Amino acid sequence: MGERLPLPLAVYLGLARRAGPLIRLTHWLRKRSGKDDPSRGQERFGRASVDRPDGPLVWIHAASVGETTSVLPLIEALTADGRKVLLTTVTRTSAELAQGRLPEGAVHQFACYDHPDYLNRFLDHWQPDLALVVESEVWPATYLAVAARGIPLGLVNGRMSVRSFNSWSRVPASSARIFGALSVALAQSEPDGMRLTALGCPDVRLPGNLKFDGDPLPVEAAARAELLEQMEGRASWLAALTHPGEDAIAIAAHARLLTENPELLLLLVPRHPARGEELARLCEERGLSFSRRSQNGVISSETQVYIGDTIAEMGLFYSLCQTIFLAGSFSDVGGHNPLEPLRAGGALITGPKVANARSTYKALWQADAALRLDKPDEIGPAVQQLLHDEERRRALATNGQKVIAEASGALSRTLRILADFLPLAGDARRTYDPMPTSDEDPAS
Repeated sequence: MGERLPLPLAVYLGLARRAGPLIRLTHWLRKRSGKDDPSRGQERFGRASVDRPDGPLVWIHAASVGETTSVLPLIEALTADGRKVLLTTVTRTSAELAQGRLPEGAVHQFACYDHPDYLNRFLDHWQPDLALVVESEVWPATYLAVAARGIPLGLVNGRMSVRSFNSWSRVPASSARIFGALSVALAQSEPDGMRLTALGCPDVRLPGNLKFDGDPLPVEAAARAELLEQMEGRASWLAALTHPGEDAIAIAAHARLLTENPELLLLLVPRHPARGEELARLCEERGLSFSRRSQNGVISSETQVYIGDTIAEMGLFYSLCQTIFLAGSFSDVGGHNPLEPLRAGGALITGPKVANARSTYKALWQADAALRLDKPDEIGPAVQQLLHDEERRRALATNGQKVIAEASGALSRTLRILADFLPLAGDARRTYDPMPTSDEDPAS
């Protein structure tokens, strides 16, 4: 790893080293907006808030809630074999999910910024024996810092969209250096594997998609019973994980549906719960009565929209409705995990913009396990159809369950591949000489 870096990569690392003031400003803005936890800000600069557990350690990095959920079964399998696991994530919602669902033997920290000094501080403390990144997390300084220490680095449940592949392909020498740092890449699908190979991954395997092996999202029984009692058997539909623009689409569709279904209830759950106030304003502008879960609002006979602006309750909302519009598919975010609502038994409606999991969505569409809509104004008619056609609704849900069953098994295949890289539970821990860092002492 001592040879000269390709120019784009050298420029990136050089700018990263000088970006401390900008990173601290970004961090301050994220704290102010509620996106970062102010009590744990030092973790974002590589300063650990807990001790390293004794023995060999597997470090797993997942960006947000979706990636964290998909990798939880892997973490559970590793800790069940006596290994210690460090999970790092970026978002507060994923941290709160981890806090409630990580098994004994696993700890959580916020991921540090992709800055060489912060990374060296992080690695000096944690000294992982194996590093695994989830799905599409490609950070140049991180990859190179891990490889420089001789730590095996793997990509699990890897995906590479056409857009990302085209971007990386514009800097082939840098891409080869970055992706060549991977000891192994475990791709979700054959197209993902082909793109990863083309970018320079030396060892690409195809164990399948870990999301097919996930458990149903947790549901608090008491909360579900309470909401069902409030709903009083009313017909309802769910707009799940909406982004700006999609909230308005769902509210507009609901307003039209109410003309023929005056008692219909919309459960509206934004991807980012902090946007609850924004959704409330949209309802007011449409003249729709609403209540917000974050403010202990209840569903009365007058409530037309119930805003689920809380954290870690997606399983609850999936369990309440049989007709589900999964958002992120009419915006440019690339779609969300469609398997979670299917596990809850819902009939699924999606838009066409699903680059984050296109192979999964394609399998569902081809198996008649989800309705694919091309235009936002088709949501209302699709919901109307499913509300009044129980047989069609059940067929979609049943087909979804079949797709999941037929595609399962990725977890066991992933574990078999990783066995060659995993430290044994009784092995002595790996040790390193500390890497030099600057004297910078970033504020948390």
